[in-house]
Amino acid sequence: MTHNSSTETAGSSWNTRLGAIAPGLPTLLHYRFARDFRHDLVAGVSVAAVALPVSVAYAQLAGFTPVVGLYASILPLVAYALFGTSRQLMVNPDAATCAMIASAITPLAAGNPEMYTSLAVTLTFLTGLFCILASFLRLGALADFLSKPILVGFLNGIALSILLGQIGKLLGFSIEAGGIIPRLLEFIDKLPQTHPPTLAIGLGSFALLFLSKRFVPRLPAALVALVAAAATVALLHLNEQGVAVLGAVPAGLPELHWPSFPLRHFPSLIADAAGLALVLFSSGMLTARSFAAKNRYEIDVDREFAAFGAANLAAAVSQGFAVTGADSRTAMADASGGRTQVTGLVAAATMAVVLLFLTDPLQYVPIAALGAVLVFASFSLVDLHTLRSIWKIDRREVFLSVLTTLGVVAVGAIDAILVAVALALMRFVRLTARPRDEVLGKVEGLPGLHSVDRHIGATTFPGLVLYRFDSPITFFNAAYFRQRALAVAESAGPGLRWFVIDAIPVSHIDVTGLYALRDLKEMLEERGITLILAGRKTEFINWLHQTGLYQPEYEEHSFPTLRQAIKAYQTQIRTLDMPTEES
Repeated sequence: MTHNSSTETAGSSWNTRLGAIAPGLPTLLHYRFARDFRHDLVAGVSVAAVALPVSVAYAQLAGFTPVVGLYASILPLVAYALFGTSRQLMVNPDAATCAMIASAITPLAAGNPEMYTSLAVTLTFLTGLFCILASFLRLGALADFLSKPILVGFLNGIALSILLGQIGKLLGFSIEAGGIIPRLLEFIDKLPQTHPPTLAIGLGSFALLFLSKRFVPRLPAALVALVAAAATVALLHLNEQGVAVLGAVPAGLPELHWPSFPLRHFPSLIADAAGLALVLFSSGMLTARSFAAKNRYEIDVDREFAAFGAANLAAAVSQGFAVTGADSRTAMADASGGRTQVTGLVAAATMAVVLLFLTDPLQYVPIAALGAVLVFASFSLVDLHTLRSIWKIDRREVFLSVLTTLGVVAVGAIDAILVAVALALMRFVRLTARPRDEVLGKVEGLPGLHSVDRHIGATTFPGLVLYRFDSPITFFNAAYFRQRALAVAESAGPGLRWFVIDAIPVSHIDVTGLYALRDLKEMLEERGITLILAGRKTEFINWLHQTGLYQPEYEEHSFPTLRQAIKAYQTQIRTLDMPTEES
């Protein structure tokens, strides 16, 4: 019995160690084959059916040959299965990250395909390193740094960029200009150059995408559209009539190349990789959290950062490009009944078989059909419903979202997201540096204490001010806190005796805040006013002991709650007003 117990303990300890390094490995080692494999097999093949055409299309969006999309789709799934904590998440190429990659490296490559590939591989590798470093620093909370309005605006901008970039391919011509207005003007100018067979393929692909999505949602719409378009081109020999096609797609594994590019581009790549890491992780975590909530389990955001890093390192090693959590493929895995990370491994194996043995049919896939798939995918990124909801809550957030959208199209995805994050940070600092403050009083018929500004008829206590400052008191708002507190004390009039600060919202006081509090105490004492803290008494007194700043008077001027502070003040007033025996 003891031996068995010690063996189980050792096994549990070994599983814990494995889980700390690769969270997916214990699950794979103890995989319940008979119970789960049938479901994971069906789901994995379904995911591959969606991922194959989408990866080829996204490779085109990112500026690569089609086969590179397959390179970027296989090993990242294996890496995530080992290191990820989500059971459903599929890590694959994504429209937003592909657009960011193209935006970042196109100006640096200057039309050189070999340099373009080298820059992309290096960017992906650096992105993976940034993700792993962020995991070690426990920066998983960065997933919340891109606010909902910024992320909505970013994805809307990506959708608009994809639409403007692909619409020419649906008509048989290319659009070279950048920016919204120049692209629209070039599009209008080239409309007479529309190639009818290409337009027919594009419209037909759109029709199939919509019909498949509407009437047979369980079928991979992109695969249906591309297979039908490729078959039409092959049967009618439309490639000989000017319809652009992918052409020969080389089978087999990628040839490994050491990246080669001018070192002057390296600082730019580092900055782009940091922005890309933030965006792909934030976007991927939205998908991961959504499906974790749906299936009632938790994910570890810090380990997810490492998993995304491992997936991107795997993409770089396989000569691919940056990847993130792919919502369409994750949705397919979930809808098809996938239960574990083995779904991703099956999908990777299926795509590897296609890459090794079945690339010949890809040569007939028309560029117009790929453009239709990308534009159709871009529609799913547009979120006007959330914008309308945000408008009802805070119109300034909508402005920030729209600004992000226009920035993505005008200056590129990475520059736009950095500007948007900077604006959001400035707004956060402004809100924290100038937080709401209020004087509290009694409201007839309502229990508790309430803001006198927000409740008509609220009354205060004679000689007593209850002041609430809704923020920690730190270096960037300490002076504002002191100014506002003094202004409130001044407006209370000459009869003020106690100035009570509600300490519950003040979750932290740094050194600058402590000096501001001390200055406020001295300024009030000069006017015959006592400064009182109500709430967090034990926490505050312990902190003063730890820092060596404790004085006995702090005990007398601190209370656990506002109610006790009010009661103590009223007791003191009754004592002071009580007539003496001599009188």
